[in-house]
Amino acid sequence: MDRKKLILLAVALVVAVGTALMARSLFAGSTAPQVQAAQVPEGPRVLVAQRALPVGTIVTADALQFKQWPSEMVQDAYYIDGEADLEKLLGTVVRYPVTAGQPVTHGALVMPGDRGFLAAALGPGMRAVTVPVSVKTGVGGFVFPGDRIDLVLTQQVTGDGPPLKVAETILRNLRVLATDQSTTTRTVEGKTVVQGFRTVTLEVTPRIAEQIAVAQTIGELSLSLRSLADNQGELDRAIASGEVIVPDDATPEQEEAILRTAMNRPQAGRSTVQTGADVSRFQRRTVPPRQSNSGSSAPVRRIDADEDRSRNSSSGSQTAQSGYQGPIVRISRGTDTVAVPVGK
Repeated sequence: MDRKKLILLAVALVVAVGTALMARSLFAGSTAPQVQAAQVPEGPRVLVAQRALPVGTIVTADALQFKQWPSEMVQDAYYIDGEADLEKLLGTVVRYPVTAGQPVTHGALVMPGDRGFLAAALGPGMRAVTVPVSVKTGVGGFVFPGDRIDLVLTQQVTGDGPPLKVAETILRNLRVLATDQSTTTRTVEGKTVVQGFRTVTLEVTPRIAEQIAVAQTIGELSLSLRSLADNQGELDRAIASGEVIVPDDATPEQEEAILRTAMNRPQAGRSTVQTGADVSRFQRRTVPPRQSNSGSSAPVRRIDADEDRSRNSSSGSQTAQSGYQGPIVRISRGTDTVAVPVGK
């Protein structure tokens, strides 16, 4: 290869390398990210809602927090960090709906003891009723405002023979508004203090309020504390059974309101019952019968085996001697009574 060709090849190589370096520099400059410091809004920290707070919500520690807020957007009605004590706002009630992230104003909260406080805590169409409790019937004091409970009625049904002892869950998913006259919980060193109380104020519908008034005259009422997960499970069951219907064209806000109302709705009916015989073989399972005083003859009625064994009659002794231990029916005609085995 002659010298002229070598010089041309060297020049071409230099031009190619230069072009490649210029192109690399050009592309690197256009794609490099521009790092800028995030601008933090300058201003005080104001109190905002961490989640949606509907009307009647009892404020808890996880409902509110202080956040930085632009100075030009701060209003006099806002709670400012350093000027407002968050601990004193716990237990207040939301008077107007507050969306998540929205600053909380002074007018949006009702303080305990203020006029209309309990009325503000009630949902639309709801009522407040007070139930007397003791340490035994009040879950040992481990019930706090905002919790949800079931109401259990314990009673004795009397008649001829040993009474029938029965416990029945008559109402479910009732919200606790206050214990005694307190709507807040007291904390010491970050721990909730458990205190005894003698009354509990509950949020109920007008019909359930009537049922509670009657139940207090029948027997003893006890509180049964509900798990936080129970509402979601019962909501799923209600949606599957068609009790709660969410329209297909409902907006997310409307759907949330429907589900929230269904989860917070007190429930009556579908009660569960336990009798004395369910916990002890020596207790009754049925309502004790009553003897008739209208004449010499008594009506034909069924007697449980446990009641029959408690009576030492001649006819019962004859039946026992035969080895039969099942239920019997006593048939009375005048002064004569015959025990007839059932199913023998």
